[in-house]
Amino acid sequence: MAIARNDTSVLGRWWWTVDRWTLAALLTLALLGLLMTLSASPSVAERIGADPMHFVRKQAILLIPSLLAMIGVSLMDPRAIRRLALLMLGGSIVLLIATLFIGAEIKGATRWVSLGSFTVQPSEFVKPAFAVIAGWMFASQRMGETMPGYAFAGLLYLLVVSLLLLQPDVGQAAVVTAIFGVQFFLAGLPMILVIVMVLGGIGMLVSAYFVFPHVQSRIDRFLDPAAGDTFQIDKAREAFMNGGLFGRGPGEGIAKANLPDSHADFVFAVAGEELGLIACLIIVGIFAFIVLRGFSRVLQDNDLFVVVAATGLLVQFGLQALINMASTLSLIPTKGMTLPFLSYGGSSLLALGIGMGMMLALTRKRPGVLS
Repeated sequence: MAIARNDTSVLGRWWWTVDRWTLAALLTLALLGLLMTLSASPSVAERIGADPMHFVRKQAILLIPSLLAMIGVSLMDPRAIRRLALLMLGGSIVLLIATLFIGAEIKGATRWVSLGSFTVQPSEFVKPAFAVIAGWMFASQRMGETMPGYAFAGLLYLLVVSLLLLQPDVGQAAVVTAIFGVQFFLAGLPMILVIVMVLGGIGMLVSAYFVFPHVQSRIDRFLDPAAGDTFQIDKAREAFMNGGLFGRGPGEGIAKANLPDSHADFVFAVAGEELGLIACLIIVGIFAFIVLRGFSRVLQDNDLFVVVAATGLLVQFGLQALINMASTLSLIPTKGMTLPFLSYGGSSLLALGIGMGMMLALTRKRPGVLS
């Protein structure tokens, strides 16, 4: 882009302060996600009696507002990011409550609510909003403001996690817990409280095994494949074995024909079969680059809110990718969680666009910031 360094327009200031390398990596993931949807979704569409390009068209249409949201949000300053996150958090909590009463039950969980012709998964939007607002609350009290930020952050965490567990959505609750725990630590709270937080998280995971039958089933099947149906994970393993180092070629995968969520939760398996191990390692490298590059930018900032909030957003992004890829590879029990920007899913795509826009905005270079 031919934008002069002395250009003082909004676009000019944005171009020379935003992390263009991270932006390029995110756009690469989004483009790769569209290509993977083109490859993985036709067989899924045919199984449900839809047009083969059904999911491809929807993903392409939803990708445009997602990327526009990412760019638009990245233009904002930290104060505007807080306001946006507050509005999004409030709306998400209202929709999380609504799912308990009017949500559509799919596979035993009520995680989606219909808004006219659109179906929204509120849990996707609550994660980035929670990361920013919790970061603001932690930073406010730490910097000596009168607001009891620690108490508010704790109550907000309990509210969000309780609503997620009522759906139930243990995976998203675990991600929110990880965000809160890392921010809790960064805020400089006493180590004894950090230890209590870690032990509490372990206790929640143990409790989930006994409280939620689907969690118990997945863990049992992970520890002992003979304990139940392992069809999806077996097909995912088959896909990786078929792919080898360089893959069978784009569109040439065969495991996706029988893999129910090949375009969503198991899109990484399709990439493994068609593109091969080398390409999968490159995908992993892109995710790692975005997270590590983000942390490197955060370390150059002296605004505690920016540090804590941006770290929360990066933890959400990186942990979500790690959970998806690890479960696809059978390194952890299976969990229905999208691979950021690569998996099909409108709510996930739009929420990720907004969340990464917030991260880009918070990590922009600003006058007076340490470098």
